[in-house]
Amino acid sequence: MNIVAVLVNNNTRILVQGITGREGANHTRSMLQYGTKVVAGVTPGKKGAKIEGVPVFDSVQEAIDFDPKINTSVLFVPARQVEDAVYEAADSAIPLIVIITENVPVHSTIRVVDYAARKGLQIVGPNCPGVISPGLSKVGIMPGHLFSKGKVGMVSRSGTLTYEIASSLTRAGIGQSTAIGIGGDPVIGLSFMDAVQLLEDDPETEKIVIVGEIGGDAEERLAASRAKLQNRKPMVSFVAGRAAPPGRRMGHAGAIISMGSGTAEEKTKALREAGIPVADLPSEISDLLSSSESKDK
Repeated sequence: MNIVAVLVNNNTRILVQGITGREGANHTRSMLQYGTKVVAGVTPGKKGAKIEGVPVFDSVQEAIDFDPKINTSVLFVPARQVEDAVYEAADSAIPLIVIITENVPVHSTIRVVDYAARKGLQIVGPNCPGVISPGLSKVGIMPGHLFSKGKVGMVSRSGTLTYEIASSLTRAGIGQSTAIGIGGDPVIGLSFMDAVQLLEDDPETEKIVIVGEIGGDAEERLAASRAKLQNRKPMVSFVAGRAAPPGRRMGHAGAIISMGSGTAEEKTKALREAGIPVADLPSEISDLLSSSESKDK
């Protein structure tokens, strides 16, 4: 399996920044129960503690010295501490940095995404549920029991819809290869387009589900660039927020429609014109997948 294409797998070794906080500790336990290799944690001033048997260090460098094979960091630190935490992980050359924290200031996100990019590192998030490759590893807060191993990749701007659709697919006997929650903020690390391309390149993925929502133009840009994607596997989609009134912020910081742009109707139209079927309800995704064919190969 291509470790780069799916972001996480059974070779993923995780550092949890903010491990001693309530969320950090709870989700460390959940990741361990799923079988994920959580090998170290960082909380300044807490060196010597253990969370679910995972040793805690004062700095990322101390954690790297303990286990040089760490290749992923997941952040559960408060929003005001995210920028420094990312710099610390990036300076230790951790290839994948997953930011679960919400309410991160946009200017902080811009700086850390640029900093990581210049070092050749990948950020997922912020304000995201993380990444899961069912049966192999999960990084973040996705409820692993809703997912099942299979050949359908998922890219989503919405955490809760990711869970709902994965559960529906699992009940329909349709397993998933990797689900990537990119987050719904106006500025994020891994983009919608890049996440889809990772699944296009992944030999374990045969079909792709994209879950969009109102606000921004990520879905429209994906639709416009569909012809440029390599491999072009069968793809189906869902767009959340059809009932949202213009100008109303709904959930994610990025989910706002204004002056007629970023609406669910516009996104749905663009996706369908690009040959990507759009489900009217999340429960319809499994039927669309079952009937999808690679018509544009």
